[in-house]
Amino acid sequence: MQMNKVLVTLRPQQWVKNLLLFAGLIFSQNFNNSSLLLQSLAAFGLFCILSSSVYVVNDIIDIEKDRKHPLKSNRPIAKGEIKISTAVFLFILLALVSLGFSALLNRTFALMALSYFVLNLVYSRYLKNVVIIDVMCIAFGFVIRAVAGALVIGVEISAWLVVCTILLALFLGFGKRRHELLLLDAQASDHRKILTEYSPYFLDQMISVVTASTVVAYAFYTLSSEVELKLGTKYMDLTIPFVLYGVFRYLYLIHQKEGGGSPTRMLLNDTPLLVNIILWFLAVMLIIYVF
Repeated sequence: MQMNKVLVTLRPQQWVKNLLLFAGLIFSQNFNNSSLLLQSLAAFGLFCILSSSVYVVNDIIDIEKDRKHPLKSNRPIAKGEIKISTAVFLFILLALVSLGFSALLNRTFALMALSYFVLNLVYSRYLKNVVIIDVMCIAFGFVIRAVAGALVIGVEISAWLVVCTILLALFLGFGKRRHELLLLDAQASDHRKILTEYSPYFLDQMISVVTASTVVAYAFYTLSSEVELKLGTKYMDLTIPFVLYGVFRYLYLIHQKEGGGSPTRMLLNDTPLLVNIILWFLAVMLIIYVF
């Protein structure tokens, strides 16, 4: 078994999603606390291992469906480049390592890691076949990441963080379903049965709802007197244009460039979107830690 095949199966490009674990550290104004930063880095590493174990088991469960997919058929497990027995061993090893060390790092963090693991197992086996709930499960996975990042350093979990995270995740999730539906067309049900319950029009309606909700929720967050008092700054509203552009750019890529299949790939490959996110991050850091 070639190590590069194993690396592809672990999907390191998807680890970008785990950066959400640093949200609690940044917005609690503890980013310059070296001790808490190290804890967050450890949590990030463990979630990367844990999420990779989920990707492996998902590839095992969906092996036959992936072989019918124009893109997923190139995955090592679907192509037979990694044996099922080897994949099962890899899944168990990654799960035990990540969950075991999570327990040593922080018990409440370990509970969130276990929740993420169980949610994804149930999703892969059952909930991915339940309309709307399938996308909500994806969104809850993002929320668990954000909450776990706060718990591991012992800071308060902001309701705004939860709301904005779940709305943004729903936005990305429905966009992903739309791309899958259009890409697979008549073969959609062969790969993912739940796609028969969706239509481009229905998904566009859902995307419209969560798009508006995401922007409004973030705007309310930045303008909140509670947030101003907590962060000690009244300039967070200056970051709203970055969020607006990011959402509009993503909608452009979904509707005009037929993207959305992999939010992570779009983030890493679309230069304007990537630059916008970097500028948003720099603006947040300057506002919270400098001004």
